[in-house]
Amino acid sequence: MNKIFLDDKTVAGGPKVATIGFFDGVHRGHQYLISQVTAEARRRGMESAVITFDRHPRQVLAQDYQPKLLSTLDEKLILLSRTGIDNAVVLHFDESMASLSAREFMEKILLGRLNVRTLIIGYDNRFGHDRREGFDDYVRIGREIGIEVLRSQAFTLDGVNVSSSYIRRMIEGGELEVANKCLGYDYTIVGKVVAGRQEGRRLGFPTANIDMTDSPQLVPARGVYAVRVRLKNSMEFRRAMMNIGTRPTFDNGRVSVEAYIFDFSGDIYGQTLLVAFTHRIRDEHKFDSAEALQAQMRKDAKIVEEQFNKETDNEE
Repeated sequence: MNKIFLDDKTVAGGPKVATIGFFDGVHRGHQYLISQVTAEARRRGMESAVITFDRHPRQVLAQDYQPKLLSTLDEKLILLSRTGIDNAVVLHFDESMASLSAREFMEKILLGRLNVRTLIIGYDNRFGHDRREGFDDYVRIGREIGIEVLRSQAFTLDGVNVSSSYIRRMIEGGELEVANKCLGYDYTIVGKVVAGRQEGRRLGFPTANIDMTDSPQLVPARGVYAVRVRLKNSMEFRRAMMNIGTRPTFDNGRVSVEAYIFDFSGDIYGQTLLVAFTHRIRDEHKFDSAEALQAQMRKDAKIVEEQFNKETDNEE
């Protein structure tokens, strides 16, 4: 896949079949749309392209907007590279870009800068200043400037239109199995391992505390999860148990994200850890004592191991 960060030196290149959107998470609905783009590009003998943005448009349109995203830009590009698309075009979204009307955007950017000849629009996608225009307007403008505009159908799963906002709701509600089914992969967060309060170590469960303070990613609902983790510079995934919560037994108040990695004792402070969520085990609870919490953590660890063993048995 060719990555294009559009700047003043970018050359348009050959004619393209493209789609445009933020593509947060590159979920199964996005994958369905992109498969139509690649198929149409092959049929027409053109290159295929996904056009996206380096930040969420609302971060520019609403200064106080703090996004909670499914994927960082780097992760999004990795996910896009797995779809078979020829080009991933990243536009710098700023006030100048936000001020363009749909016609200006289609004429100056899509046609003039990227040589898009066929544009396939997601079923609910809108673009241009204030998103005033709709699909019929895009078709009309395209006909006038030389871009054929086609509409994609929604991708439905169990009667639900799969969208990034729907997946976010599932993750916020702790419905990770539903979210993963819609994503087509296990939801993954990325963060740096930092020093914690060592409470897990004292209970016999030393944890890697992950700093998500400045991360744009959505942290799942509080509770205990079965997860797989790997260091950014490694390809090896390890089984782990994750707790997200305020450590109510110790009255900490501040939300922490920490993983107990099975059969692991290395020093990984300062390193970047990827955490892939597979199952939610239970809600967060306050226990009467540290001993009661310790007993529950042993039970949780056993459930997590059984969950992973069950998955292994099903694969065989």
